[in-house]
Amino acid sequence: MTIKKLTGIVISNKLLRTVTVRVNVLKKDPKYGKAMRFHKKFLADVALDQKLKIGDRVTIAACRPLSTRKYFKVVEVKSI
Repeated sequence: MTIKKLTGIVISNKLLRTVTVRVNVLKKDPKYGKAMRFHKKFLADVALDQKLKIGDRVTIAACRPLSTRKYFKVVEVKSI
């Protein structure tokens, strides 16, 4: 079983122990073949000792559901 990992940018850190991460995806149009950009926002759990800023690049991994919308954890931080 593989763990789903995504890389994105922190766009909000206003919640307690939670950050909002925007993940950009490049997909090809099935009919015309043109590359199109899509994004999706995920809520991710953060340890209390981690201080993340808006603009930090992070890697998030899937975990058990922690709340209604939060089912990812921050596993790696690549500060800008």
